[in-house]
Amino acid sequence: MTVEAEVADTAKAAEKSLKDAEKSIRGLVERLEHGLQEVLEVARERSKVYAEGAGEQLETAQKYVTERVQEKPLTATAAALGVGLLIGVLLASSSRR
Repeated sequence: MTVEAEVADTAKAAEKSLKDAEKSIRGLVERLEHGLQEVLEVARERSKVYAEGAGEQLETAQKYVTERVQEKPLTATAAALGVGLLIGVLLASSSRR
């Protein structure tokens, strides 16, 4: 066998190895894409459930606060004034530093 024939055989073997590697990589990429799509779908579904639950809790809290303010408007006003004063004092003391 001549040197040229050996080089040609080696080149053909290398080309076949590259094609096999390319097929393997493509298969791996496809599996990875499929897996990521599944993970994203699960994340979307879970986020919908959490968002619905949070929305329900927010509505419940809003109703509770509204009822308490309607029952005792002066107490609610005093509490809001106290919270606002506290936040103002905290912000003023932090801006001095």
